[in-house]
Amino acid sequence: MSENFSRAEILLKRLQSFDYLRGLDGETLRRLANASSWKVYAPEAVIFWEGDVESNLFYLQYGSLKALKSSPDGRKQVLRFINAGEIFNEMGALAHRPNPATAIALEESGVWLIPRHALEEIVSTHPRTAMQIIENMADKIIELVTLAADLSLKTVEARFATLLLEQAEGDVIKRRRWTNQIELAARLGTVPDVLSRVIRDLTKAGLIEIDRQQIRIIDRGGLLARAKREDKP
Repeated sequence: MSENFSRAEILLKRLQSFDYLRGLDGETLRRLANASSWKVYAPEAVIFWEGDVESNLFYLQYGSLKALKSSPDGRKQVLRFINAGEIFNEMGALAHRPNPATAIALEESGVWLIPRHALEEIVSTHPRTAMQIIENMADKIIELVTLAADLSLKTVEARFATLLLEQAEGDVIKRRRWTNQIELAARLGTVPDVLSRVIRDLTKAGLIEIDRQQIRIIDRGGLLARAKREDKP
């Protein structure tokens, strides 16, 4: 009982910082926290499968996840990586439709499951919050449209260069355990062999350096020029 109370208090503090819940009173947020449940997923555990109807909204307190789609022939496309502090499964929780993707833990991950019925109560009684949630979902749709455009119009090299520029902190991208060429290729919509060639070309051109711990951007201007190429072969 004490442990559950303590966890609910932790979630309550997180909920108070969510942009699309701003303006809600403390008691409403407390009810939402108390209605939620806590679960820890092991590395490579499936949080939910593509096609399942999962009515909970998920909040990732710690760890990392990936959301991906699979084709009948086994090919995979990573739609997004989900980091600590992010919300996911808005589609299942709010639209009550089958999940468009599978969510998988990349490392041990602690997740809050916020039930649909608790969200429905808030949406029906707080119109401003409902609009903020809709705006959040619209942002996610824009991200997916951007991804679809990149896959259609940009070369693998351009997509990889863009990814490095977006992820770099001080021109360095730390390589985590799952940041291997298989995972990166799935995220970029290609295969490891093609990505390997791209990495070799960017390295030979003096734009990046790569080792087991990190990827370092050497020539940001040159990498930016590669990122803007749209003549997909």
